[in-house]
Amino acid sequence: MLLQELKLRSFRNYRRLDWSVGSGVNALVGINGQGKSNLLEAIYMLVTMKSYRGSRHQDMVLKNQKGYFIGGIVQSEIEARVKYYWGNDGRKLSLNEEPVASLKDYLGVVKGVIFSSEDIQLVRGSGRFRRRFLDLICTQIEVGYLENLQAYARALKHRNSLLKRSTIDSALLESFSYQLVKLGNNIIQTRRAVVPRLNSLTRNSISQITSGGEESLQITYKPSVKEDFEGELNRAQKRDIQYGTTSVGPHRDDLSLTINNLQADTFASEGQQRSIVIALKLSQVELLKQMFGYPPILLIDDVFGELDKVRKAAFIPLLESVNHGGSQVFLTSTDADSLKEKSNNWKFWEVKSGSVSDLNR
Repeated sequence: MLLQELKLRSFRNYRRLDWSVGSGVNALVGINGQGKSNLLEAIYMLVTMKSYRGSRHQDMVLKNQKGYFIGGIVQSEIEARVKYYWGNDGRKLSLNEEPVASLKDYLGVVKGVIFSSEDIQLVRGSGRFRRRFLDLICTQIEVGYLENLQAYARALKHRNSLLKRSTIDSALLESFSYQLVKLGNNIIQTRRAVVPRLNSLTRNSISQITSGGEESLQITYKPSVKEDFEGELNRAQKRDIQYGTTSVGPHRDDLSLTINNLQADTFASEGQQRSIVIALKLSQVELLKQMFGYPPILLIDDVFGELDKVRKAAFIPLLESVNHGGSQVFLTSTDADSLKEKSNNWKFWEVKSGSVSDLNR
């Protein structure tokens, strides 16, 4: 998948940008605070229509402006022209000049994977970070997964609201429980199918990052439901009523990450934890490539400043192999000289005060 052009209007610190993008590895360099991460955020908006930083739409509007615009031309099997506007008067999304009525009809058109400093929570954080990571993968590879996940979330919200009432309508509770089981089983089935494939790819990635295969990474799916969702939900009903919340279901699933047979969140060093995150992301890239026959766009936000010398030295050749595999990569760094010494045929762009300049000329 290739992003050929990016247009921004009143987005973050970009008043106006028309950027004809290079294939291969694009290194966005410059001092902090100039807009490097804002470019990655804009590209990722074309993937999910959400900020990977968790920002609100109104926070992405240039000061004193009423809204922002992001446009892109993306090439995979076909060319896709995406236009997205958000403002105080509403939002508009179009694909090849045709309006998109629902987000579920758009997601998957642009495929991308982001790595940022916040992703360390995949190792250190609670299960919700790992569920979100897994759900994003499932959404990108299975049509209907997002719709199913959203319907499950609505049913869960209604059931939890009902559980908090002083008097509970048993028929209504049974109805919401039925919906949870039906939708939840579909979610669990998809996750069960994806995790083994992801595990296999990640074990290969970690051996490349750590140069020599000294570290072994294992990903294991830890479903809340052990065997029978309906039976376990029924058995937990009394407890759920007592605490006013649903205690069983895929909303409580997790992924177990172990390195050298030890729990990563407890025993992995900081360098190992960052290697795990990179391996997870690169495996996501490879999985999408296997599923669709072409790689997604890879976005890497200042990863080099967080790696030790050994891992940094191993990561650059790995990026080269990703590049040779046909992936388009965007990475940010404040250390252009160091990258130029080790990189091969990368395209360098200077980002300064909301503008992008070609350093390859």
